[in-house]
Amino acid sequence: MVQHAVIETGGKQYRVAQGDVVYIEKLPAQAEDTVTFDRVIALLGDENSFGAPTVDGASVSAKVVKNGKSKKVTVYKMNPKKGYRKKQGHRQPYTKVQIEAIQVQGV
Repeated sequence: MVQHAVIETGGKQYRVAQGDVVYIEKLPAQAEDTVTFDRVIALLGDENSFGAPTVDGASVSAKVVKNGKSKKVTVYKMNPKKGYRKKQGHRQPYTKVQIEAIQVQGV
């Protein structure tokens, strides 16, 4: 029985289980869409299975809850004695997904 999976998306890895809500890098999907993550690095449970680099036949399906932007981060650059000051704000876009199922074929 597989309880957890390690998936890779947006250059980051996430340990997920069925029912988890995860904030990931923005995906080109709308709310209520279903997305599938095919890059499964590991399956964790009664018997662990690790991929090299991915586990064959494994995928994770999730439902997009919403797209949004995180809180503002202030970026401030300054060169002392030169009169250079630059203040910027940045809000990183994200996609909030809810994990629905972890599928494994051939096991």
